[in-house]
Amino acid sequence: MNSPESSPQSYIVATFYKFVALPDYESWRDPLLQFCADREIKGTILLAAEGINATIAGSREAIDAVFAYLQQNPELMDLTQRESVASSPPFERMKVKLKPEIVTLGMPEVDPTQQVGQYVDPQVWNILLKDPRVTVIDTRNDYEFQIGTFQGALNPQTQSFREFPDYVKTHLNPQQHPKVALFCTGGIRCEKATALMLQWGFQEVYHLQGGILNYLASIAPQDSLWEGECFVFDDRVALQDGLERGHYQLCPACGNPMLRSEDPRSRCSICRESHVESSIETNPDPSPEAETNPPVL
Repeated sequence: MNSPESSPQSYIVATFYKFVALPDYESWRDPLLQFCADREIKGTILLAAEGINATIAGSREAIDAVFAYLQQNPELMDLTQRESVASSPPFERMKVKLKPEIVTLGMPEVDPTQQVGQYVDPQVWNILLKDPRVTVIDTRNDYEFQIGTFQGALNPQTQSFREFPDYVKTHLNPQQHPKVALFCTGGIRCEKATALMLQWGFQEVYHLQGGILNYLASIAPQDSLWEGECFVFDDRVALQDGLERGHYQLCPACGNPMLRSEDPRSRCSICRESHVESSIETNPDPSPEAETNPPVL
């Protein structure tokens, strides 16, 4: 994917993660926070002993500078990012947080640096979706599933990623589900989810490389098997084909996504409160894949 260019009226939104041993991650926080602040970068970066996970936004030059800075570390030389463009600042401030995990599963024995499922690029993903032998699972949370997902995907109906192992235990079986394909927003949840399923005896485990965001950026609308919009963890709330901003905002009463409307009588389908254009910051934690309590990053 070509790197988008920012203009005085637009911002590059970059998401990235990597599972890698960072035993000195605590010492990274203050220098990284200052580096981003000096370049007017906004967003959130999570650091943990298991790696880095982030979504940040700023000018083209500032984003490039942050990646050059991070890639000076031997552990992150191959760090890559997914980018889109926002017409207004999608974050209100810059945060660098120290965490036990960069995406919270609550099972430290699951290590994506040891094994993960087979990566599938967006073009091949369509073939998997059409294969009746493949069980396709949306690893995101229920409110994300409700505004968009892939045709035929199963909804685990989780409220947080920590609930995913229980879903696997109670609903899936390696003998009955020999081929499974998982997807999430940007890819990070699937790293741990596929590692977990392989550890539990599932033989053929696939995951969408780069997640839904990569698919929406890569697949033409007429060829897409995606239905609806993709929830994201910034003020844009949802994206559609081509990573264009979608039609949702966060309900100012309950925080769930609801369709934007010119009609003040429109109501949130969850809490039934009347529509008000929201200025709530939507990303207390970062990236296409972190967990927040409540809703997710």
